[in-house]
Amino acid sequence: MCEEKLGATRLSIAIVNWNTRELLMQALGSIISAPPQGGCDIIVVDNASSDGSADAVAAGFPEVRLVANATNVGYAAGNNQALALARSPYTLLLNPDVIVPPGALDVALARMERHPKCGALGVRLVHPNGEVQRSVRGFPRPVALLCEMTGLAAVFSNSRWIAAYRMPWFNYSHEAEVDQPMGTFLLLRTEVAAEVGPMDEAFPIFFNEVDWLYRCKQRGWSVWFTPDVEIVHYGGASTSQVGAKMAWESHYGLMHYYRKHYGGALHAPVRWLIGAASWLRAAVLANRRARISRTS
Repeated sequence: MCEEKLGATRLSIAIVNWNTRELLMQALGSIISAPPQGGCDIIVVDNASSDGSADAVAAGFPEVRLVANATNVGYAAGNNQALALARSPYTLLLNPDVIVPPGALDVALARMERHPKCGALGVRLVHPNGEVQRSVRGFPRPVALLCEMTGLAAVFSNSRWIAAYRMPWFNYSHEAEVDQPMGTFLLLRTEVAAEVGPMDEAFPIFFNEVDWLYRCKQRGWSVWFTPDVEIVHYGGASTSQVGAKMAWESHYGLMHYYRKHYGGALHAPVRWLIGAASWLRAAVLANRRARISRTS
């Protein structure tokens, strides 16, 4: 079983949950049935779920430390609550819609230890049918995003310069230093998390881990991807519940990222172009999701 005593374990696992009770129970069961060597303590932050998630955790997994919020404070704030409680040398930010296979946590910790300057580690994510998810991207730098929004990245998809944002050329079978692996399974050195600071809560849902990883690399730490750990990820279990709204949330996240990191006058024309393109893209996606929701 995972240890409860603070400071006595090798790994803290932080899970922020909103209305994904059955998937959360499955994720917790997969961890507790095969914990890592040295033990782990699990922190679940429940964002005012209406499906009985908090009660189910308390009843089914009393060894888990539960933070039951009275309101939905968002993904970034929920992770910050968990990070403030983490006392182990390593902290894993984990989505509730995953299955962690036996031994996976030990392998991930070993890969982190192999790279002493690694501040964060992502792993290979697969759909339930075994198909690999494209979960690694570059940072949304101005040129890379312009190439993406103008369609050049789709035309020159093998170019590491033009298609540098979505990285369709990335090899998910090889370990590599990367910019931003998806935050579904993000293993951190707890000391690095303290150094970089909390997630920016102005990004309540999207781009919070992108911003955090960018700040991590700015401080000289590296970020790695390893294929040696494979996690089943059901994907979007919480965000799919609010449908078209998520398209707009993604837009707001991107624009806040640009205002924060590219706020100078030199970048103003680029911000305007990217803003206009992302507004249009968000509107099209929101309309498409709304139509699907009405017909389903």
